Amino acid sequence: MQAPSPTARYVALLRAAHQLLEGGAIFSDPYAIPISGESAETIALHGRPEIRLMRLFMAARSRFAEDSLATAVDRGVRQAVVLGAGLDTFGLRNPHARKGLRVFEADRPAAQQWKRACLAKANLPIPEGLIFAAVDFEREALLDSLIAAGFKPEQPTFVIWLGVVPYLSHAAVLATLSALGRLPDVEIVFDYGEPLEAYPPEHRTGYEAMIARAAAGGEPWLTFFKPAQLQDELSQLGFSDVEDLSPREIAIRYAFERDPNAPGGHIVRARCAAGD
Repeated sequence: MQAPSPTARYVALLRAAHQLLEGGAIFSDPYAIPISGESAETIALHGRPEIRLMRLFMAARSRFAEDSLATAVDRGVRQAVVLGAGLDTFGLRNPHARKGLRVFEADRPAAQQWKRACLAKANLPIPEGLIFAAVDFEREALLDSLIAAGFKPEQPTFVIWLGVVPYLSHAAVLATLSALGRLPDVEIVFDYGEPLEAYPPEHRTGYEAMIARAAAGGEPWLTFFKPAQLQDELSQLGFSDVEDLSPREIAIRYAFERDPNAPGGHIVRARCAAGD
């Protein structure tokens, strides 16, 4: 089995640390610790003050995505897609399973092999309503891979796409959004980062260090967006209902403190539906 993505492993540990250190105050996930495969002592190392905001952002983006999905289920959505799922556990927990919500996880074959191994080690069974669809976002047609796994493109769909956009080329990001925008009714939640020049020089150090660490681990950040640019590109792709939460708005919504001038991720919810 290939080594897991360093970023996917790091994110899984941050989600687990949020359960251990904040008691899941922003985002409760009972499977985050067991699927990580690590001891409480190892997980607690991710409680360092310098990564607190990153840990809380990871919790907030998952909370926002799943709250938005719950609203979509209430209006009739019965299939969800988690793109670049890593060790995300929504498909294991699926609180909407009784309503018929099916969950498709789309990820690289090596990532899914790693996840299956983590599930087996933690004795976590794969529910009937969770379907794996192997795909390489840079090289393969996303919808073809999903349809081959049983996805119904004619039905309303909700997509969770967290922690992936920065690592793809701009062309691959737009190609994925374009493909999804051709569905008759699709809603998506994803996150992104602004370019370094969007922030004053005195606030860039930590952001530059994070980007450098990702590159050193073989996963460079390739794509950044300015909010107005992204809004324009989403509009051109047919997404007319767009909500973009800034780092400050995220902190206010989920009640944690942060420097309003410090760099941080944005969370976006966008919907494209026939007749919009």
